[in-house]
Amino acid sequence: MKTELKTIHRVVGRHFPQPLPLPQFLGGSSGGDSHTVPLHRTQREEYRMGEHLHKRFDDEFVRSIFLKYASRELSVQQVLSILGIQRSGFFALLKVFKQDPKNFHLSSYQHRSPRRIPEQADKRILAELSTDKGLIEDEQIPVSRYNYSAIRDLIHTHTGVRVSLPTIINRAKQHNFYLPYKPRKVHDREVLTNYPGELIQHDTSHHKFSPYADRKWYLITSIDDYSRYLLYGQLWEKELSWSHILALEDVMLTYGIPLNYYVDWHSIFRFVQGRDSVWRENNRLTDQVIPPWKQVLTDLQVQVTYALSPQAKGKVERAFRWLQDRLVRTCTRENIRTIEDAHRALQYEINQYNFSRVHCTTREIPVFRFNNAIKANRTMFREFILPSSFESTKDTFCLRAVKTVDAHHKVSINNFKLRVRGVPLREKVEIRIVPEEKRGIAELRYWYKKNSLMFRR
Repeated sequence: MKTELKTIHRVVGRHFPQPLPLPQFLGGSSGGDSHTVPLHRTQREEYRMGEHLHKRFDDEFVRSIFLKYASRELSVQQVLSILGIQRSGFFALLKVFKQDPKNFHLSSYQHRSPRRIPEQADKRILAELSTDKGLIEDEQIPVSRYNYSAIRDLIHTHTGVRVSLPTIINRAKQHNFYLPYKPRKVHDREVLTNYPGELIQHDTSHHKFSPYADRKWYLITSIDDYSRYLLYGQLWEKELSWSHILALEDVMLTYGIPLNYYVDWHSIFRFVQGRDSVWRENNRLTDQVIPPWKQVLTDLQVQVTYALSPQAKGKVERAFRWLQDRLVRTCTRENIRTIEDAHRALQYEINQYNFSRVHCTTREIPVFRFNNAIKANRTMFREFILPSSFESTKDTFCLRAVKTVDAHHKVSINNFKLRVRGVPLREKVEIRIVPEEKRGIAELRYWYKKNSLMFRR
């Protein structure tokens, strides 16, 4: 007992100059206050971190402390104060002690810190950071920053290990894989909506999404402004009016007809005429020519709003950045070379965005926010109903051309002469064209005075 008392005085006195009252079995008085050893939390942590437990006490002493605790002569707080450990460490040691009290040894307990990640995951972090560095240095790839969140998700998916963002950022700083953030200009215009379908933001991005691909691809997306739900996403090798019309068809046949579309000033969406010069005179002014994409929306009574600046389209631009960043990394790691494989990777990332990610602005998962509003009948989407004069959706979602019937009852399209019946000479006839890219043909549907005449392939 004297040896134990000397050990306690030596260890505790080394860290705390003021004498501490000891329990009665170690020589303390029987007063009420003498049964506790009050240590401040910061003092206890300093004492605990000074030396490991097996370096401060021998096995016999720790065994005697646990025996006193088992016989209720010591409380948990007293044991924590004497040994200088925390509650988690105490109960872990107690579990080992109860398994074999007679042969208890401190060496039989190995403390494993939950904050220490496995060596395999640590190596994977550095490998992914190195891959990101290569993407950033490639000027053709739309990646300009390290994406530590994507690395965290990738490590959890492939190894099952959860790593915190501060840990990844610390590794990046230690190994020169860190770029400081640059101050960004605040958006000068923001669009606010209260219902799904009130505003659909639609845009295109042209980048090299895979370093192994031999060309750039076009990414066309449509996003609901209210819920941030991605309604459409598709990769195309060429950007044509027909590609955007197919995007309209997919959205409207799936979700309904929205109130408004929000786009930029691309020539597919709007005809913009330049200023007159000394060399020419304009015959058509801005918006006097309606592009085929806008003609579809006009038939369906959907409004079109044009953004005044790229910053005004912030919501779809941020979704673009998220998709571009994740898609590039997936294509790089999966060694994707074809647009078909890239499209499958894109659909996976869209599902992750819509069904698994909490949006930083709405603080909700997009699909839940979208569906909850629909269930509450808070929506601007109208059901798509085919007009009575139309025979098929092909009469709505199509390219259009107006031609004049010549003296031989024919019209010319790209130097092809086509015979038209049932239309007087010199009259205008509207031809609605539905391309079939896989077969390399097109379906032509003739309209005269809002009536369908015939169709041919």
